[in-house]
Amino acid sequence: MHVVVVGLSHRTAPVEMREKAALSDRATRTLVRGLMEHADIVEAVALSTCNRTEIYAATTDPAAAEEVMVQALVERTNISRNELDCARYQERDDRAATQLFRVTSSLDSMVLGESEIQGQVLAAWELAMEEGASGPVMNQLFRQAIEVGKRVRTNTRISRGPSSVPAVAVGIASRAFPDLDHRRVLVIGAGQMAEAVLTSLVDQGVGEVRVVNRTVSTARMLASRFGGEGFGFDRLVEELAEADIVISSTDAPHTILDRSVLEQALGAEGGRRVMIVDISVPRDVDADVARIPGVELHDIDDLERVVEANLNGRRQEALLGEHIVVEAVAGFVDWRAGLAAAPAIRDLREWAERVRRDEVDRLAGNWDSLSETDRERIDALTRALVNKLLHEPTVRARAALGQTDGMRHIESLRHLFGLEASADSGQHATN
Repeated sequence: MHVVVVGLSHRTAPVEMREKAALSDRATRTLVRGLMEHADIVEAVALSTCNRTEIYAATTDPAAAEEVMVQALVERTNISRNELDCARYQERDDRAATQLFRVTSSLDSMVLGESEIQGQVLAAWELAMEEGASGPVMNQLFRQAIEVGKRVRTNTRISRGPSSVPAVAVGIASRAFPDLDHRRVLVIGAGQMAEAVLTSLVDQGVGEVRVVNRTVSTARMLASRFGGEGFGFDRLVEELAEADIVISSTDAPHTILDRSVLEQALGAEGGRRVMIVDISVPRDVDADVARIPGVELHDIDDLERVVEANLNGRRQEALLGEHIVVEAVAGFVDWRAGLAAAPAIRDLREWAERVRRDEVDRLAGNWDSLSETDRERIDALTRALVNKLLHEPTVRARAALGQTDGMRHIESLRHLFGLEASADSGQHATN
């Protein structure tokens, strides 16, 4: 069984392209269900964050599976085939495992060491399990990825300093307004990212907090936890008119702040200084907003420049994290090798046991003078002989799977001992 990943990220695509490939929870479920209808996909997990969209799958035909996954992204998102072909990457087996382990460890994040990614990977895996799309291979892969992520965070100082997109967003705002304790901040959205933003804002000593969300009760509940007030979108223009800093983090599929809304709040001439940080993908704020006098707009790609300033102390720690990932990938490769070799080894031992038993039974009629104790000794002797004869082939078969041409050795083993028929019958029995 092979493992493949197809995706795009902040390393290969700008935010304008990533937002086209973003998946909501509902779209993710639909995509995963669709993938499982293809004979070339045995298991599948889809991961979509503000910085990446990736599909991981278990398959017996990697090339066919990759094409199915690419087509699924084109059909289920707003990205075109040409755009995806220009930005996508795809990896197989140990390289696919490396990709997921690095992602979960935040070694591949825009903000090196950010803390949200582990929860996002876990949520993606849990969704796939709910849909019945994650089986033995994906479960092992993602379980190990979560463990690796925890090890990297525990055994390195990769998360030292601002380590999340929300924290960096608040950092941008606080540098623009050093007197943050006298400023009013408006957070649009009430999800996990919005909560993380508010946590960072309170840590920075923000003066006033307002939350605007589609559901008023959710906005009030979140805002009250941080000493603020929450409102529905009917108060958006009024709150924008009083805000110094606006941080938008919703899962809306389209922009919610365009130039006309801001001009209505600030006046067509603008002039009052307002900092807007858009950390949503797809983006919440239309780029044309930045043309209003006094308005300073940052989107999620802009955060990368700020991140660079924080990376110096983390790069050395990231090297330690990379070593942890390499060790974990070797463990996954060994597990996958054992998984691939197990059916052939099982069939070989079952074949040998049938031969041993048939020969003992055939000769038993000529041994009427043997006692029951003698028969038990002969049975034990022949079992031990078979085990000794099969020990070296079994060890070598498992070791072979770690080599580039490992499957060729397994196929040769089946051919030499005539095990093809049993393998075919076993495969049909499970289909």
